[in-house]
Amino acid sequence: MAEPVVPPGIAGNLVEYTVSEISGKLKRVVEDNFGQVRVRGEISGYRGPHTSGHAYFALKDDRARLEAVVWRGTLARLKQRPEEGLEVIATGRLTTFPGSSKYQIVIEALELAGAGALMVLLEERKRKFAAEGLFDEARKQVLPDLPKVIGVVTSPTGAVIRDVLHRISARFPLHVLVWPVRVQGESCGPEVAAAIAGFNALPAGGKIPRPDLLIVARGGGSIEDLWGFNDEAVVRAAANSRIPLISAIGHETDWTLLDLVADVRAPTPTGAAEIAVPVKAELEAAAASLTARLAGAMTRKFDRARADLASAARGLGRPDAILQAPRQRFDTAANGLRMNFRSILHRRQRVFDEIGPRLHFRLLENRNVRLGRLLGDFDNRARAAQRKRLAILGNRFVRATSGLTPRRLDAVLERSRSRLDAAWRLATGLGPDSVLQRGYAIVRRASGETVTETAMLAGGERFNLQMRDGTMDALAIKDEAAAKPAARHQKTAGTDRPAKDRQGDLF
Repeated sequence: MAEPVVPPGIAGNLVEYTVSEISGKLKRVVEDNFGQVRVRGEISGYRGPHTSGHAYFALKDDRARLEAVVWRGTLARLKQRPEEGLEVIATGRLTTFPGSSKYQIVIEALELAGAGALMVLLEERKRKFAAEGLFDEARKQVLPDLPKVIGVVTSPTGAVIRDVLHRISARFPLHVLVWPVRVQGESCGPEVAAAIAGFNALPAGGKIPRPDLLIVARGGGSIEDLWGFNDEAVVRAAANSRIPLISAIGHETDWTLLDLVADVRAPTPTGAAEIAVPVKAELEAAAASLTARLAGAMTRKFDRARADLASAARGLGRPDAILQAPRQRFDTAANGLRMNFRSILHRRQRVFDEIGPRLHFRLLENRNVRLGRLLGDFDNRARAAQRKRLAILGNRFVRATSGLTPRRLDAVLERSRSRLDAAWRLATGLGPDSVLQRGYAIVRRASGETVTETAMLAGGERFNLQMRDGTMDALAIKDEAAAKPAARHQKTAGTDRPAKDRQGDLF
């Protein structure tokens, strides 16, 4: 196609511009006519902030594409941060970028394009966190039965905190720490995430007590009002919390991503307080019931132990009865010792009578002194032996009675039961009933005498057979013909040998 030819006269009347001048004029035209606009489109090509802190991407629909830029200072203040594929309404001003001959929008505010877009974004985040396993039941923690300190993350004003505190106080008063946050708006998500992390960062045993349980609570509202609790920072803070967490956001029909990641979801803030603490009066009643049952069980145990001890004591006998035989033997020995003393004295007396006339008075006196000393020594030794014997018997009695504790008695009785059971099993195994059970029979004569050999029965004699399931009568029959060959064989076995073994007669 031939290029159009501009007549020389017309070309001479056109104003000549430089490239920069054209770009500047276009920039002013665009900015003057589109100073402030709202553009709806889908975010495309967003890869996060540039190293400079600015964000570059595009807004597109099914027919066109508009480049967009968000300066670093504005990006930090945006209510809704850019995300790839998100449908938004951007507020800003149109301008051109002379370096590439393109126009673009400088975004000053960004919001989602309606509740439908919020639900789409919510479902996308839900799928993302579910794929990471943040909603798995296996990672959820068990709530403490009776926490000492509860941390509440909510607004310090409003009905929610009053309802939670009132419900806890009515059920089981305890220490409650409140971390104030905004529960709506741009800063809601970061503040809630910081509160959860802050409670977890408190040291155990520190000046501020570390909570045993966390409650994140807010009243009902629209999806936009509750959007801060769908923030990624909130979800990850709850997932990383080492303190069990109850989510109580909105009414029972409302739900947020925090509800899915929390260890327990409560239908309302008041319901969260009821889940967190039991009713003190019910616990006291249960404790009283258990105390009464424990006291009854202890009383019954002591009664059984006392009865067992009394039974064992009856089996052992009274201490007087235990010492009666040793005392009697001691008395017998003492009497014998006295008789021996008298016998010795009588013999000595006879000897004295025999040699007395030959003894000088002084010799007799010395002899009597020695005999008196000997007698006194015998007496002292006898008394010492008596005291020693009594001490030995007393020590045996103390040792025999001091170890009679209920536990030892139970052990003695258990060993006795074991020996009795073993003896009974042995007697049962060796008894006639056990033999009958194995298929044998017991043969008795009519008189009741047990038959152990066939010779004890005569032919035609009646006898009884006792088997496992009863007894029956029988008649003894002896085959005399069968017995005779056996007798003949027995007779010849010792005198004659078979014909083949005998030597023939040589004569």
